[in-house]
Amino acid sequence: MGFVKKQKDRRIEQNERSYQRNCDGFKLQLNDPDPAVRRWAARDIIQCPDASTALLERLEKEETVEVRQAIFTSLINIGDSVAVAGLVECLRSEDAALRNEAIEAMKQLPEEVSPVIRELLNDDDPDVRIFAVNILEALKHPDVEKWLMEVLETDSHVNVCATALDLLAEVGTEKSLTSLNYLKARFSSEPYIQFAVNVAIERITNE
Repeated sequence: MGFVKKQKDRRIEQNERSYQRNCDGFKLQLNDPDPAVRRWAARDIIQCPDASTALLERLEKEETVEVRQAIFTSLINIGDSVAVAGLVECLRSEDAALRNEAIEAMKQLPEEVSPVIRELLNDDDPDVRIFAVNILEALKHPDVEKWLMEVLETDSHVNVCATALDLLAEVGTEKSLTSLNYLKARFSSEPYIQFAVNVAIERITNE
């Protein structure tokens, strides 16, 4: 195994020497056939202009888990508007793993993601709205309860409301009681909503 590793490391070094150690070289390495070279390029490119764009372009076609992880780590470290917009687009992907990775990445960018949360909570796709609620769990933003109350009062999709209700049961205060009762009335024929609202109200009023 040691011999194989040495051969692999030597091959990586040779590949790296074939590229210029600059931003243009890193962009080329992102499309190298060797996933190890792509992984290192995803890390090295972080200080380059338009790094987020190059990383997102690679992410669209990257299938190697380790390389995708390196790309997401770099996008989190960059955290610019391009990176955030790209992560939002990942929420619309048919690839469940990619969506989940994007959600976890966005949870680590609370300040950068907060400005787009309201837009996500009003997205036409109910799945995206559910993902937005999932992201709210980690944002620690002062408007989290307010946003969840708005979902309970206005969203027409029961699954979106149920997801928001589950989180509100954890973070809600007495300010949310009116919204909870309103949701209960709106979905009076949904047993889970009735049960979960009662649990949430009991938790809030007993604290």
